Amino acid sequence: MIKIRFLQSQLIFEGDLTISEVSDHAKEVLSFLKKSSINELIVDLSGVENIDSSGVAFLDELKKTGEKRSVNIVLTGEKSSIKRAIEEFSSKKSDQAVRKTKTPFFEILGGKVISRLNQLKEAVMLISDSFYYSITGLVKKKGMRKGEFYNQCMLLGMNSFPIVTIIGFLIGFIIALQSAAQLRQFGAGIYIADLIAISMTREMGPIMTAIVFAGRSGSSIAAEIATMVVTEETDALKSMGLSPVKYILVPKIYAMTVSVPLLTVYSMVIGILGAMLVGVTYLGLGVEPFYNQVINALILKDVVTGLVKSLVFSWIIVMVAAHFGFRVKGGAEGVGRATTACVVVSIFLVIVADSILGLIFYFGQGIKF
Repeated sequence: MIKIRFLQSQLIFEGDLTISEVSDHAKEVLSFLKKSSINELIVDLSGVENIDSSGVAFLDELKKTGEKRSVNIVLTGEKSSIKRAIEEFSSKKSDQAVRKTKTPFFEILGGKVISRLNQLKEAVMLISDSFYYSITGLVKKKGMRKGEFYNQCMLLGMNSFPIVTIIGFLIGFIIALQSAAQLRQFGAGIYIADLIAISMTREMGPIMTAIVFAGRSGSSIAAEIATMVVTEETDALKSMGLSPVKYILVPKIYAMTVSVPLLTVYSMVIGILGAMLVGVTYLGLGVEPFYNQVINALILKDVVTGLVKSLVFSWIIVMVAAHFGFRVKGGAEGVGRATTACVVVSIFLVIVADSILGLIFYFGQGIKF
């Protein structure tokens, strides 16, 4: 039995503060606190013999109500056993302890370094598995879905055809239009064909196609794999003795390896056609002179440079998508984060790879094809 005495700024408990007693007196005590106009309330627990989790929860609620009314609640006189029970069961005290805990700087730094190293390790393992299964998958078809290569070519490649057409044509058209105004002043309008032919085959064709694929196909791959991880489909594949990399990723690698170079060549051609439209309508050039100038300006190395870049870009996109897809954590929110990270990192790495390959081909100009 619990006895409660109310004084002006003091609340005295005597007896057992347990679930059977708290329910009878909780409203009475909280009502007293709400009606009082004091700044501090002393809660005397010296007479409390036993307390359980309900009693501790009642004291927490008392403190919470006091905070709302700017009343400082002070617990005094509790016995050692009562104090241990409060420390063990009080959620309010544990929250304060968590807020007061500050992680040391070097611990934070070390955690981030270890996290990045683990990500690097996972990326290297993924690339190794992908390379191994991509080579062996050409001979050993076991563990791969029949017809999946054709299906992925349609999903990742053919469905990107319209957007690649529009982007390629507009890029060639705009570059030619901006350059024509300058070349026209010197009577060198015919050289617009040289400018567009080299820029589209070496740079704009490969990189614009890669950016389109990163935003469309890369995000699709990351979202698909991430969803399978979240729904534990990849775990089901492992339990059946199938490699998720070979079953899911390898057909996409094959499809991207074929689709991206083909669409890159198409983007080069359609970009040159866009420039031809400017040359014919704005500069007054004939179709045949423009065509002959393009053929004379291009060499095999220009086309090979663009194809090599497109291959490297396609592998970067699919590997980044797979990396973020397989590492996803959480539910739908995690899938969204993985997809966004995939697009951002893919585009960044594509631009970095383009810069590196551009330097390699620039300093390797002495190499003849």
